[in-house]
Amino acid sequence: MSTQPPTPQDVAAPASVPGPPPTLADGEWHRMHPLTPLFKGGLALIVIGGFLIANLRERLIAWVVDLFEPDAHYDQYGGDPVDWVLSNNLALVVLLSVLGVVIVLIAIFWVIWRFQQFRITGDHVEVRKGIVFRSHRRAPLDRVQGVNLTRPFPARIIGLAKLEVVGAGNDANVELEYLATTRAEAVRADILRLASGARAARHGAAPASAFPSVSPRAQLRGEVNHGVTGMINGVDLADVAPQSVVRIPTGRLIGAELIGTLVWVIFFGLIFLIAMGGVLIGAILDGDAPRGALGIGLGFGIGVPMIVAIVGITWARISKSLRYSIAPTPDGVRITYGLLTTVTETLPPGRIFAVEVSQSLLWRPFGWWTIKINRMGGKSAAQQQSGNAQQFNIVLPVGKRADVERVLALILPDAPASDIPLVWEHGILGPVAGDPYRTMPGRAWWRRPVSWKRHGYALTEFGVLLRRGTVWRKLAIFPLARLQGVSLSQGPIDRAQRVSGAQVHSVQGPITGTLSGLERADALELINGVSRAAVLAAARDRTHRWGEHAAVAGGPAYAAPGYPSGAPLPPAAPLPNGSQGPGGTPVYMPPGFAPAAAPSWSPAPGSSDAPAYRQTPPPPPVAPPPAVVPPAPIVPQVDPVPPAAPPAASPPAPAASPVNPVPPADPASTDE
Repeated sequence: MSTQPPTPQDVAAPASVPGPPPTLADGEWHRMHPLTPLFKGGLALIVIGGFLIANLRERLIAWVVDLFEPDAHYDQYGGDPVDWVLSNNLALVVLLSVLGVVIVLIAIFWVIWRFQQFRITGDHVEVRKGIVFRSHRRAPLDRVQGVNLTRPFPARIIGLAKLEVVGAGNDANVELEYLATTRAEAVRADILRLASGARAARHGAAPASAFPSVSPRAQLRGEVNHGVTGMINGVDLADVAPQSVVRIPTGRLIGAELIGTLVWVIFFGLIFLIAMGGVLIGAILDGDAPRGALGIGLGFGIGVPMIVAIVGITWARISKSLRYSIAPTPDGVRITYGLLTTVTETLPPGRIFAVEVSQSLLWRPFGWWTIKINRMGGKSAAQQQSGNAQQFNIVLPVGKRADVERVLALILPDAPASDIPLVWEHGILGPVAGDPYRTMPGRAWWRRPVSWKRHGYALTEFGVLLRRGTVWRKLAIFPLARLQGVSLSQGPIDRAQRVSGAQVHSVQGPITGTLSGLERADALELINGVSRAAVLAAARDRTHRWGEHAAVAGGPAYAAPGYPSGAPLPPAAPLPNGSQGPGGTPVYMPPGFAPAAAPSWSPAPGSSDAPAYRQTPPPPPVAPPPAVVPPAPIVPQVDPVPPAAPPAASPPAPAASPVNPVPPADPASTDE
């Protein structure tokens, strides 16, 4: 029995291994999603048009009919356009007219869409749009402060998202709206990869064993399920830690918001009731029933809209904080929140300029805290006062002390171990006896009668810590590497009391660095200490290009605390106290503080879990110095003396006088 070799058709083709997703950071111009004009204004135009047609359709149709057919007597049909159309056999004409309007709108939207493009190069993210009035916006990658992915509820239903590249400066943001959710996530990954300075793409081809062979039916079913899930929820979990480091119960979010709102409701409610009671009592005493009825009507007319507004504002703030999560990613910290409209922020390393932990008096019995940050939002001063802009500065809406510690570990991974007591025991919960905070002297107590014992600062090798408030406890941390400056001020009253005010400058945000009533010596020590320590901290900081020194072909360029690093890097070499820093400057350490060997809020330098920006790149190989060849001795150039001619043959003569020898040249002289 003979056997024939199998034909190529009989051999099952191996499962194709999906390669890396196509990148859009190719320097070419790409267009937005085709439905972008609809969600950027076309939807509102359609709604307004439908409202006008629904309310003015009789007048509009009568005007059109009288314009083209004055003898049609449209009014005889009772003003019903449907009866008039059917009676005159104009149904086809009406359908064609509606179709023409739709075609015109589609053509307008298509032209608008054609003129909206974006491009990602190695240096910039660019967006150009407009037909008559054109605009071209550009965001340098080396100044990217974050990338936000927003999915409004209408766009979220059909799988669209808006990408916002946050720049450094006034009105410096660049918006890419709208893109498909999967495409927006790929664009965000490309922008962060290029901004990090990574030298290679992170996506690698998966091994064939990772894709087992399945039946075509199962494969089709899986693709459909994956597409529907991605359309609604987004496929944004490829580079995020398995779960959020903080879990906020819904009841805590609602309770924290209602506690603050309830105080204002009670306050204004009492004022309203007192005013209404005065009006009613006056009307009853005067026997003026109409005035009493008018007062009750005005009360309901004012009170009901106020209640509706309070409920709407409270619900809007609660819905923005629901589904909150914060997790480490290869490119920093990712914060997600929102119930209907979801927002995903990515904060790269080194983009946080100040952190503040605060607790109100009403939250103190529950042990709740909130964390705010100062960051460059790329918006104008007026835009930063809006509620949506302020939401971007909140990294923890409400949480317990353990939640605060986890969040601080993510956003301040370089904080040394010596700073932890300054944050909690000496800082937020202080003052305690012997803490290193420099506070107001007793003679300046009248400036802050309640909190003068807490009002002060502490300077460490990492940052400046400001402790303020007693009713509303606040502790602000300003990292030295990103400090904008420190200034002192002293008025005539300050000079009389021998005190001074200080201001720690940061970028615009909810956190201020104002101190008042400090001892003049303490204020001078603050400005002198910051002047020295900030220079060294900025020289050691390498978060600007956090993935530049990492081999990202096999792993992420940046490994946040608790996130596994894919490429081992050489350990960092910390500068011990008293050693020489850049330029020969000694490392500054404030009196009373010991240097920390390794941060306790993050893995030790050199471990596989340490952030890449905390690793020191290996020094380049040092070539051996070239062999030093001694210079050849300088031989003086002396004109040669021609030899004497031999004497002619002659009878012996008396001995000739000897020729004067040439004196040796002076070794210190040379011919030029």
